[in-house]
Amino acid sequence: MIYTITFNPALDYITQVENFKTGEINRTKTETILPGGKGLNVSIVLKNLEIENTALGFVASFTGEELIRKLETQGVKTDFVKVKDGITRINVKISSVNDNDVEETALNGMGPQITKENIEELMNKIQNMTVDDFVILSGSIPKNIDNNIYEKICKILNEKGITFIVDSTQELLISILKYRPFLIKPNKEELEETVKRNLHTKEDIITSAKTLQEMGAQNVLVSLGNDGAILLTKEGKTFFSDAPKGQVVNTVGAGDSMVAGFLAGYYKTKDYEYALKMGVSAGSASAFSVELATKEKVDSILKQLQNRVITN
Repeated sequence: MIYTITFNPALDYITQVENFKTGEINRTKTETILPGGKGLNVSIVLKNLEIENTALGFVASFTGEELIRKLETQGVKTDFVKVKDGITRINVKISSVNDNDVEETALNGMGPQITKENIEELMNKIQNMTVDDFVILSGSIPKNIDNNIYEKICKILNEKGITFIVDSTQELLISILKYRPFLIKPNKEELEETVKRNLHTKEDIITSAKTLQEMGAQNVLVSLGNDGAILLTKEGKTFFSDAPKGQVVNTVGAGDSMVAGFLAGYYKTKDYEYALKMGVSAGSASAFSVELATKEKVDSILKQLQNRVITN
């Protein structure tokens, strides 16, 4: 089974408002409520690509129940730890056109109060996983959970021989590299933040990605936005893929979709080049859509990438 872990999932309330003004009553033009959280994005895209998976994390109260309902309606299995105090957060995303400029305003909720007992319950679920499972850890850590939670989980996964992917940056990422994650996926800016220097060329990016490999990462996938992606494999190969052409509509979830696409491709074929193509296709499919990538959109973009991967 593939598991995703999202420590502070949310319901994202996404709305459009004409000429949004603070201190006044504003009327919405459109309203959408979607599951939110990096791991949940991965879960949804995996399911869209016909890969069964289970979402783990913490939920609370009526908003948590609605989050579970929405995920299960989309075919994603869930096994959340249910928290007593607080509610699963609601993140408000407001898009407004003011003087012909599109402005984005966000109000992110706090999330529930997670206890030591809640964390132990999650750890027990992880302890029950087997060597045949895959785990994706992604996103930030709520303020009421110790920052070393990533390290604790990765240590367990490593000791059990479980394949795991980490999508995080800076100190969180550096702290878990010694546990040899199967894949890490920084974008260019996140890679710069992690290695603490500017990267101007592909050679700079490859050199920095190799540094992370030397620290423990088995495979490093660097997303470059409109410039495509670079993959360094544990076998010492480097693959580069251009980005397909298309109109970018929404970049939220594109990186998570790349992780899902890569894992779906690798899960089915164990072929790194195909996994890279799937990752780029899924990331682009989400970027070119209002919602997350569908199988039809991914398959359409995948056809554009058949001869666009360079191997070194």
